[in-house]
Amino acid sequence: MTIKIGLLGLGVVGTGAAKIILDPSGRNSLVKDISIVKIGVKSANKPRQIDLPPNVIETDLENIVNNPDIDIVVELLGGLEPARTLILKAIANKKHIVTANKAVMALYGDEIYKKACIAGVYVLLEAAVGGGIPIVKALKQSLSANRIESIVGIVNGTTNYILTKMASEGTDFEKVLMEAQKLGYAEADPSADIDGLDAADKITILASLGFGMQINRHDIYYEGIRGINSIDIKYAKQLGFVIKLLAIAKKVTNNTSEKLQLTVHPTLVPEEHPLAHVDGVYNAVLVEGDPLGEVMFLGQGAGSGPTASAVVSDIVNIVDALKNNRTVSSSLDYINSDLYKITPIESVKTRFYVRFLSKDLPGVIGHLGTIFGEYSVSLKSVVQIGLQKKLAEIVIITYHVDEGSLRAALDKISTLDAIDSIPSILRVL
Repeated sequence: MTIKIGLLGLGVVGTGAAKIILDPSGRNSLVKDISIVKIGVKSANKPRQIDLPPNVIETDLENIVNNPDIDIVVELLGGLEPARTLILKAIANKKHIVTANKAVMALYGDEIYKKACIAGVYVLLEAAVGGGIPIVKALKQSLSANRIESIVGIVNGTTNYILTKMASEGTDFEKVLMEAQKLGYAEADPSADIDGLDAADKITILASLGFGMQINRHDIYYEGIRGINSIDIKYAKQLGFVIKLLAIAKKVTNNTSEKLQLTVHPTLVPEEHPLAHVDGVYNAVLVEGDPLGEVMFLGQGAGSGPTASAVVSDIVNIVDALKNNRTVSSSLDYINSDLYKITPIESVKTRFYVRFLSKDLPGVIGHLGTIFGEYSVSLKSVVQIGLQKKLAEIVIITYHVDEGSLRAALDKISTLDAIDSIPSILRVL
């Protein structure tokens, strides 16, 4: 029994997936039962890095999702449109879906799953988060006996590469970003990565699976790494931290209510923490559950090999189900229709690192302590760490405090004559 697929997109991941399918030797025996019928591309004449059978290339993508011979549509286009529309049309035509599209699934996953349920088809998305790391399957199956308490991850290889290079070489952000673009680790327009949108999409998917409820992607607070500089990386190291872009989903229970804290932001991570040592383009997801405790998933989070591996794994899973008349576990099985309440960012409690530039005057640190006390902000450490253009650099690290109180205190501190500026406000894990 041959299962026929239509591939939408032949970029880095699409090419990697096609190479695996066309060279099944030594792989799972089901790979040889997969046949690529059509591959949808924008330009039929573009040079390819793979030899393809004749008449496979198709420029009209709707022909693929409407093709009655195709069993599985593999969507690797990226972006919201036409990907969402094509996925929905394929589902309406009763075709199973494999996708690596985290943006579509984060924003429209509920709609897609419900229509797939009505049509009786599968939608699998292992490749959408973490590249080759099998974190989606783990949350759906391997960790299903646990009450998930938190999911914390480095889920964007581009930003992790940039921050790693900045830390190891003392180089500023813009220079490392240009290097990352030349190496192909960053897109020509890197906004989705460096501004935190990509990580926000991914933590939406992971939180929905881990906590079993719908997440409104627009409720997630996110910020990127554009503001990180070599000064703060250096001071973080002196204080025993490294800076990482973290995606954090944490369950918080207060009396009778239960909410999620869902955030994406640069974070000071203690050097002894396992995520502190995840460098380069690697991704890692740390899951805490009851009764398991902590478990970490580590691997390359992007690129042809890792992501294509996850794509073909999903295809094989569906092939196995179709050939052996069994059921594939769908993400919809693990998510109920309720919408989880997300804690507003001003109410999220965390520790903070704040760097001040101050005139070198007596009593400044005392004034800072007084104002922080007025807003119930407790300080773990206060260090006058250096001088910059005749201005004293003061770094404070707080104990846990809600963001609203900290921001109110900083607003008042910024009015002091002695304070020149507050160039950095970062959260601490």
